[in-house]
Order: sequence, then structure tokens, then C-alpha cells
Amino acid sequence: MEQLKQKAGEEAAKRVVNGQRIGLGTGSTVRYFLKALGRRLAEGDLSDIVGVPTSERTETLARSLHIPLTTLEEAPMLDLCVDGADEVDPQLNLIKGLGGALLREKIVASASRFFIVIVDRAKLVKKLGEDCPVPVEILPFGWNITAEQIKVIGGKPVLRTINGSPYKTDQGNHILDCHFGAIGNPRELGRQLDSFPGALGHGLFLGSANEVIIGTPDGVDVLKR
Repeated sequence: MEQLKQKAGEEAAKRVVNGQRIGLGTGSTVRYFLKALGRRLAEGDLSDIVGVPTSERTETLARSLHIPLTTLEEAPMLDLCVDGADEVDPQLNLIKGLGGALLREKIVASASRFFIVIVDRAKLVKKLGEDCPVPVEILPFGWNITAEQIKVIGGKPVLRTINGSPYKTDQGNHILDCHFGAIGNPRELGRQLDSFPGALGHGLFLGSANEVIIGTPDGVDVLKR
């Protein structure tokens, strides 16, 4: 799978052109994209680009690769965003957020003119929710109330923990990993999750991906909206 992720990440790096402002996603597949981007810059094959990282982890890696960085305050409109996904359905809808950066990822993707998703083929599903939960970033205050509200709409929320303590996002929030099984109507579920006061963002990315690059043993496949 690592080889497949590498193929997808390196293919996405080929799409970047001089002068672009780029949203830099988070996750294991994105690491290969960033390394390939750093090589292009170091070799002089690419210049005058700037990236907006979606997590502190991505920021640290990008700086180590000498990728110039900026913020959405300085660059509120991006040319391109490249990020991974945990599931991709045939309509190019996504579940994201197992890496914990879903809220920043959604903001950066929404600020981008073109959104490329890079995955290995194991991430392809017939229906969202088949293989993974829907992460929901929640306010720590009253988190159990938000969990109960999610139960009412059929979810099974589990508070994400690390070393026995609640996982904290870069914003200091908690995450509920919400198991719904195969989701029949992702848009309605997204609307319901958006309606809960304590839910700050969810991992359903619906209608935002323009292109999905899939790493395969023979190279890459590309799905377009």
C-alpha cells in the first residue's frame, strides 16, 4: 500500500505549476506528495509556489522540505489543494478526518479552485461509511450532549482518545468517530451533523473533489467529476 500511496502522491506533484498557491493536506499519502514537491523545488523544476498547510504536522514536514508557506489570511484564494481521503465513493464524495485535521482540511479545500484527492485503491467504496466512521470535530464543552444527539440520528459515536486521554486537534477540540454503517443519504446526514451546536465540522466532503488520483500496482488511475 505504501508503494500505491507513493505513486498517487508523486503523480499529484506533477500537476503543480510555477506560481501556484497550494493547499497542503495531511496524512500518509500526502507525505509522498510533499516529498515529491520538495524534490521538484530543490532541482529547480518548480518555482514561485507557496503552500497553506492543513495541520501542524504538515507545516513541520513542509518546512523541513523547504516548501515556502503562507496562511489563508495572506492568500485567501488558492489555485489547488491536494489531500488524501479515508473513503471515496463513485460520485467522488469523501470521508476524511481519521488523521484528525478535518476542520482545517475542509476550510482549505473550500478556498481552492481545484481539489485533487490522492488515495490508494483500498480507499474506494460503493457507499461512504462501509469501512470507516465519520469523524466529527466537537467542542470539548458539553461533548457528551453532542454524542447523545448523534445517537438520536442513528450514529454510534466513540470519543477518540490517545494514551487514555481525549485526542486534541490542532484547535484543541475533541473528535467523535461516528459509526453509521453504509450511508444511504450522505447529504442529509451532513445536514443533520451541521445542525448540532457542539459539532464544529464533520468528515463528509460532498461534491468538493474535482479529481481523484488512485495509486495502483500498474501506475495510477484518475477519476474526474
